[in-house]
Amino acid sequence: MNPTIGFQPIEVMTGSQDYEGRLVLADGKLVAVLVRLSDDGHDSVLRGSWYLESGFGFIERHNELFATLEEAAAAIAGWLVGKA
Repeated sequence: MNPTIGFQPIEVMTGSQDYEGRLVLADGKLVAVLVRLSDDGHDSVLRGSWYLESGFGFIERHNELFATLEEAAAAIAGWLVGKA
């Protein structure tokens, strides 16, 4: 069964303009932190994307970039179900 993925807004101290973040919860448990790329130092194609800043448990070995939060939710749910 797929976990229910939810997001909670949070500001993240990254040392750049990339401070808009989301705590990612799977069935109410923290599994990752996403940060929205907004710094001028990023390629304009990447700005607005969500970067997996930190993952926990089965998510910790993934370094991914997502176009949308919905895309991130689907990938994270898949990783948790597949545990890979």
